[in-house]
Amino acid sequence: MKESKNILRTRAQESSAAIEKMYITMRHLFNRGFYKPMGISGDTLREALMTLRPEIYGNIADEKVELKGLLYVIERLPLGIEECRFINLTSDEGYSKSHFEAIVPPKRKRNCYRIDAEQMNVEITRGRSDIYDILTHLTFIFIESHKIKDRVLIDEGGEVSRDWVKLEQAVLKKDPLTLVEKEIAISHAANILARTFEDVLDIYDDFGSEEAPDRFLHIIFWLGKLAMEEVVSNTKRTITFSPILRERLGHHIHGEIWANNIKEVLKINQLLDRPIHIISANMHSVMNSIFAKNALKNTLKGKLDFDIFEELSKASASEIRNIVKDVAFQNGMIFLPESVGTNIDVQIFDTAKIDWASTSFPEVSFGVQKPVLIVMDYAFGEQAYETVDELLKPYKKNTFLNVQSVSIMGKAGILEGGKGDIMIPNAHINEGTADNYYFENELTPEMFEGNDIAVFGGSMVTVLGTSLQNRELLKFFHESTWGVIGLEMEGSHYQKAIQSASKIRKSIPKDVKVRYAYYASDNPLETGSTLASGGLGTTGVKPTYLITIKILEQIFNINYKTIDK
Repeated sequence: MKESKNILRTRAQESSAAIEKMYITMRHLFNRGFYKPMGISGDTLREALMTLRPEIYGNIADEKVELKGLLYVIERLPLGIEECRFINLTSDEGYSKSHFEAIVPPKRKRNCYRIDAEQMNVEITRGRSDIYDILTHLTFIFIESHKIKDRVLIDEGGEVSRDWVKLEQAVLKKDPLTLVEKEIAISHAANILARTFEDVLDIYDDFGSEEAPDRFLHIIFWLGKLAMEEVVSNTKRTITFSPILRERLGHHIHGEIWANNIKEVLKINQLLDRPIHIISANMHSVMNSIFAKNALKNTLKGKLDFDIFEELSKASASEIRNIVKDVAFQNGMIFLPESVGTNIDVQIFDTAKIDWASTSFPEVSFGVQKPVLIVMDYAFGEQAYETVDELLKPYKKNTFLNVQSVSIMGKAGILEGGKGDIMIPNAHINEGTADNYYFENELTPEMFEGNDIAVFGGSMVTVLGTSLQNRELLKFFHESTWGVIGLEMEGSHYQKAIQSASKIRKSIPKDVKVRYAYYASDNPLETGSTLASGGLGTTGVKPTYLITIKILEQIFNINYKTIDK
């Protein structure tokens, strides 16, 4: 037993060192301005990732190509990036005003532009976490591409296997593949990937779309093709960082404009001197929790609270979502769509303009100073510090905001329990640094009991990227005296901004209340339960709204008696 614990600790130490090495290396490469991922300059990054072997990337260290990890990454990278030898990370440099059409990955909000057949530009407007995220994903797919190359390239003169020839014929065929042609191509692809026919068939359609049903084959072909060219003709893939990005990063340029826009709207609507409650959540749960039940009482007659919320979460529910939005706008909601590159939309609720009798909180009653709710969409990693730090600063240096509370609802990985469970932290441990933050959380695990959802309390680790975590490191965090219950990417950055504003800068009241609650999107310690295994589906609806309602109860100083259990 003692020996196994020592092995666990050793692997955890190796993993921690690998993450630190990746962190330092990525910053070095950024300062350098460019590097070749599969060349000498990319050695350290590749070696560290292979040492780490993150759970989300599955069989990265094996000979066979990792399919679920590949799907996870491809959904977060722009369409066509597998064809590009040159990937240029830029700031917002005006491409939105050009003829180039923005390409937005389905699972990650970032604008990308295909400049020509060989180059993809990726806009980085959310800080260093965005860079860590994309460099890690690119390193993974380049490693996988060389696995493909190793199985199809017979010699360095360029001779290839029969499987590759057949795959190329299928990919370059102009007409859509018939079922027979598709299955023949899958058979050859399976040999190339060292996977079974069934493995490939099961995941094939997840890569495709109506416009490109056979995209899986296209991705495998181009990854292998560029990897072979790196060996045969020494044409290495290159990642560059634009001079403007290197100049701007870390200066809160996007966050400052975003925060100032919010404060200008507060001033125009004479809300600057009112009590303010900031909520970091999504763009539906606060609005729906307040207005949906009454707004849809005829449309969804007889439905219970969580049934209504579940209906609203369906992809086909745009019509009823618009009904709720219209009611919210009629009750004074202001919507500020993202316009400066932060990818963070904002809603402002003036509680003085809400007809509370026709909401889910009819007993709400405020004094003269009726509060204002600022709901901001999820930040991404270090962007949480940039945006909240700027938001908590005084308006034009002399008008201080009366911020009464900051509430954070997030999605996180859990280390004990499963998808849909709730985590209530009392501290955030910043991975890789000594920046640890203890706080008095206004939310407690006891508040969520009796709702058929498991609730866990303890510390949480704020990680550099969810795609960098492995089982041994997470086990160490969980089983050691740290007692970590989950992992996420923003918590310590939020708390750093809050503590700086309240305790050091004194730009907001020192007794500002904080609330943190997370619902579990995955359990990286369980096989088949990582983020690569798929989304939450409706499992996330109940915890999302339970957390939202508990936050609103405290802000409104009431008990939400009508919610069904």
